[in-house]
Amino acid sequence: MPRKGIRKWQYIAITLTVSVLVGVYVFQYIAGRMESSNVTAQAHEINWKPVEQILGIPGKMTADGVYKFSLPRSDLQVTVEGIKIKPTLALGTWFAFKKHDAKAMVMGDLVLTEDEVNPVMDKLFKGGIIVTALHNHLIGESPRVKYMHIEGHGEPVELAKSLREALDVTKTPLTASKSNQSIEFPFHAKRIEQVLGYRGQVSNGVYQISVPRAEKITENKMEIPPSMGVASPLNFQPTSGGKAAITGDLVLTAEEVYPVARVLRENDIKVTALHNHMLTEKPRLFFMHFWALDNAEKLAKGLRQALDHMNVK
Repeated sequence: MPRKGIRKWQYIAITLTVSVLVGVYVFQYIAGRMESSNVTAQAHEINWKPVEQILGIPGKMTADGVYKFSLPRSDLQVTVEGIKIKPTLALGTWFAFKKHDAKAMVMGDLVLTEDEVNPVMDKLFKGGIIVTALHNHLIGESPRVKYMHIEGHGEPVELAKSLREALDVTKTPLTASKSNQSIEFPFHAKRIEQVLGYRGQVSNGVYQISVPRAEKITENKMEIPPSMGVASPLNFQPTSGGKAAITGDLVLTAEEVYPVARVLRENDIKVTALHNHMLTEKPRLFFMHFWALDNAEKLAKGLRQALDHMNVK
């Protein structure tokens, strides 16, 4: 009730004034906190030039906030089922950096010959970078190729130094990967897009499509964007007569493994590997690698059936 001596309209006016002043104060406090946060974020922006200088190649900022480096093993002459595979089909070393405060997390995949595996591992361990997986992706390739998945946390420059030392004990060409989208394809790429429901791009003779999962994925409590290796790459390399060699890996949860493997085999697509790439990701993920050589549109339909059993965007 209004106090004695104060008219009702005066009481209402005073109450409204106090409410407005409190609201203004709260708004200014929140705005100040946001401005402070923005200033802190700006102070922690990473200068990627030193990292590029150490690795010897330029990187590229992806749409999902990852600074990525691609190093195709163009020095390797690898064949599968008589097909000479292009580096962008299945021989791409890559490193992806994600800013975390003033530091960074790096994940990646090194394509190695068998004699390079342990020297590379020694260099990575010396620099504090973890090897999270070592395995095949293909079957019957010649020469044999191994894939080493890695993870590291720390100062971006120090991480880059460790990666460079590892690269230096391999024959990996330290040249930038340039995507050539002008190549004429013997099959209708747009039809492949229509069948799969995703758009792709040509990269040095290989038609590449990347399919992200729908749920949030974390590793060590950090969110992992699709471009850090948790999207499913579907790669088509044209051969002849409308055919293509396809490979890639489907990123799956445990309950998706069986139905996807069954669908691949029903479509004459070989399952060439099933394994982990990371150690503590949530949800737990399994990577199913595949290979086939057949009519491009037929293979696309088989992959589309596999995607129908997955929680993809």
